[in-house]
Amino acid sequence: MTSFAATLFLAALVTCGVLLVTLLIALTVMLQSCESRNAGIVEISKANENYNYCKIFSLHAELNSLDVDQFPEICRITAVQYIKEGQYAKDLNLTMGVAENYFNGVRPLEDGLDMVLMDIDDFLPLTSHCTDPLQSRISQFGCGDCLQEAKNLKQIFILKLYTKLQAGGWKLILFSRKPEKQRNATIEYLISAGYGGWSSLVMRLEDEMQMDSREYFSRLRNSLQKQSCRITAVISSQMDALTGPYSGNRMFKLPSPIYQHGALF
Repeated sequence: MTSFAATLFLAALVTCGVLLVTLLIALTVMLQSCESRNAGIVEISKANENYNYCKIFSLHAELNSLDVDQFPEICRITAVQYIKEGQYAKDLNLTMGVAENYFNGVRPLEDGLDMVLMDIDDFLPLTSHCTDPLQSRISQFGCGDCLQEAKNLKQIFILKLYTKLQAGGWKLILFSRKPEKQRNATIEYLISAGYGGWSSLVMRLEDEMQMDSREYFSRLRNSLQKQSCRITAVISSQMDALTGPYSGNRMFKLPSPIYQHGALF
């Protein structure tokens, strides 16, 4: 073999070697990409599975008045993600859209007996001498301000709907699970937050504080019915206000990340 032929042979071997190395690198990159993509699909699928499970469990908890301590830990983590990733705001917006579409198609009669009941506990602050037990629990999952963020979001959307209903001539009945002795502070807060001009503010009397909340709200609606009032809608994020007789023509349940009997996160 001449030196020229040997040189060509070596060059061919080097070229083949380079091509093989390039091919191996390309295959390795493709394999890693596929593995990452599959891992991402599995992670997304797992997150969706957790969300769906916790959504069903939350409904079960509301129907059975379970305490938040009975929630699986994964659902508390999911609740934090629900707020931080923006899905809670989207669900609030969609729910309010459904309510607004309904009220765009109905009008109160001139006799002034058509009422809309609104739950103000969704956004009322705690009294100054109280702390929310949920705050410390949620802080453990990396979202110390999630509770207040959720309440602020809900207040923004509720105030928008409140203003539209008021402009439409609806009589607004505001109700709370808080005691009557907090009436003055509650009125002060409502006015400062932009909730003026309501028809009635209903709070619990002393002998009603130990009453089951479902019975309390059923009595409230029954009392309005006896006064010939027509309940057009009830708006709340808590099931106790939306169940039982005399619930009106429509019920609008606002979304909530975690349910706790008597309070919402």
